[in-house]
Amino acid sequence: MTVHGTCDPRFSQVREEFEANLAHRGEVGASVCVIVDGEVAVDLWGGQAAPGRPWASDTIGHVWSCTKGATALCAHVLASRGDLDLDAPVVRYWPEYGVRGKGGTLVRHLLSHQAGLPALREPLPPGAFYDWKLMAGRLAEQEPYWEPGTRHGYHALTFGYLVGEVVRRVSGRSLGTFFREEVAEPLGLDFWLGLPEEQEGRVAPTVPADPPQAPASFYLRAFGDPASVQAAVLAHEGGYMAAGESDSRAAHAAEIGAVGGITNARGLAGMYRPLSLGGGDLVTRSTWRSCR
Repeated sequence: MTVHGTCDPRFSQVREEFEANLAHRGEVGASVCVIVDGEVAVDLWGGQAAPGRPWASDTIGHVWSCTKGATALCAHVLASRGDLDLDAPVVRYWPEYGVRGKGGTLVRHLLSHQAGLPALREPLPPGAFYDWKLMAGRLAEQEPYWEPGTRHGYHALTFGYLVGEVVRRVSGRSLGTFFREEVAEPLGLDFWLGLPEEQEGRVAPTVPADPPQAPASFYLRAFGDPASVQAAVLAHEGGYMAAGESDSRAAHAAEIGAVGGITNARGLAGMYRPLSLGGGDLVTRSTWRSCR
């Protein structure tokens, strides 16, 4: 299977393994990008984006939890400007949040998966993840599963609404708009939190991985104990995790800050590049400001 792109000779083994993934290990289509000291060392792509459609240089796909890094970056941009205090209570920015034992939740608890809201306690209506107001309202009114700040628990699907609502309250812009205007456009990234319809034709649909022979403990608990938090994560998501739903136009258009980002390896590497260099690009570009 043909692999396209460029690869510095120092990283020839990366190319060999990438080719092996496509030729021998069941990979359907993919891209990989490595940036070293600010310079692109590897930028490869290959395989199929969809049946009969090769993976191209500008093919993009659903990057699932890689989206959390983009959402967290938005909050940290605001913090770097002095507009958001990570040690402040969430209610300073989102007053409705401070009910049912959540008044002491700090902004940093949302970012570090300590908020106690890894799942909704009650089922959600179909398409709930596409309704930002509904999701923010449900999370604001819910009692946490544990006292915020005392435990960690991966907020797999709720992270984006929690952090994103703070971004929205502070900036006056939706999470996807803030990311586009303050991160993606200034850095020239093909990275979307809320994909425009005209970009839809470039998206490679998700091909689910085969179930592992030994399921992870998360799934064992979720399927073995219907009353568990793990079961609530999987069951109370408004149908988003149903087969094929994440590939729908509605899913791509929504600003789902935990798992809904659409980009490719080049977009992800480009987002982290300025951070690896100490944030230089974030303050030298006219769009970026370190403070107000």
